Amino acid sequence: MKIAIEAQRIFRPNKHGMDFVALETIRCLQRLDTKNEYFIFTGEGEDRCLEESPNMHITTLRCPSYPLWEQWALPRAVARVKPDLLHCTSNTAPVWGNAPLILTLHDIIFLEQQAARNKSLYQSLGRVYRRLVVPRILPRCRMVITVSQFECDRIRTALNFDPGRIMAIHNGYNDRFRPMEGTAETVRKYLRDPEYLFFLGNTDPKKNTPGTLKAYAEYVRRSENPLPLLVADLGEQPAEAILREIGEPRLRGMLRLAGYIPNSDLPAIYNRASAFLYTSLRESFGIPQLEAMACGTPVVTSATSAIPEVAGHPRRPDRPEGNRRRPAAARNRRSVPRKASRLRPRTGETFLVGKDRPALAGTLRIAREDKLNTVLPKFRAPDSKPRTAALQKFVI
Repeated sequence: MKIAIEAQRIFRPNKHGMDFVALETIRCLQRLDTKNEYFIFTGEGEDRCLEESPNMHITTLRCPSYPLWEQWALPRAVARVKPDLLHCTSNTAPVWGNAPLILTLHDIIFLEQQAARNKSLYQSLGRVYRRLVVPRILPRCRMVITVSQFECDRIRTALNFDPGRIMAIHNGYNDRFRPMEGTAETVRKYLRDPEYLFFLGNTDPKKNTPGTLKAYAEYVRRSENPLPLLVADLGEQPAEAILREIGEPRLRGMLRLAGYIPNSDLPAIYNRASAFLYTSLRESFGIPQLEAMACGTPVVTSATSAIPEVAGHPRRPDRPEGNRRRPAAARNRRSVPRKASRLRPRTGETFLVGKDRPALAGTLRIAREDKLNTVLPKFRAPDSKPRTAALQKFVI
């Protein structure tokens, strides 16, 4: 069987979630399947992270823009190969072609109102492109794969899609993410502090960077010895603009802005962090929280969208979208006090509740080690007891 796979972005140096999902999927196929013949179509890039093998061929297609690459160069290249199957891995696909199509549709955030709040021109153009392409390619898809049951339900409902042609397959994580020693040298490339909190933040509104920094400012004010916050994927100017927006310009001295952190350094960063903040407002999966838990690191996460599904606390099926009165992550389903001063630590789960509705990401949960052992029983942080005790100081 001849299988063509679109992997346009896997060779770019600064890879993110969807790029790693495609790359790791291809690597697994390369190790496991020696019978079928694979044709991998990529864009140009400096990070040649995948090599050919006897039954796997890599073709790099040159094109000035992604839409031209996908709608002109890719279908022409696929037509020359004449595969039995074409798998497009990153939400969109050519609108024309004869090869049976499998599409990985990670999310339909581009159809949601909150996506329009993103001021990035690049993201805005990408949203318009997806809104034009996705409705046109879905009718010719033999199967659509998405990454969580939450997103599967969203796609079926929003696009009135045939339930028999869509399935949820959860993402995984690389085995590099595990408890480890000897991480100090890697961490020193980004900060000198012996202890820190870690946050993956950028300017996309769904990542909730202003709300997270506002909550962090409150933690700094209430803590006797606050830990610095290591922030990835956020530049100096955007960070200062956000701090001015939330009225916390003096918080800059507590932030360690690392910029883009290569995936190879992330296991060390997770391992040394006292806690990882994953306070997004909307995710179709959320690989970083899985990576952090695999490293044995406590995770502060939001009880919204697919995040509880991945963190190990299935969402209440009867909870309406946008209802913030009950935390989806709470096992006992009790209502959570609105004021942080009324919170009391409970075994296995501690809640950190913001004062304003979306500003502090609603209800956030600290996933502590005893809860993580239920989700990932083979992983355990070497220093779980001291770090769990230290988490008591982080609750505001």
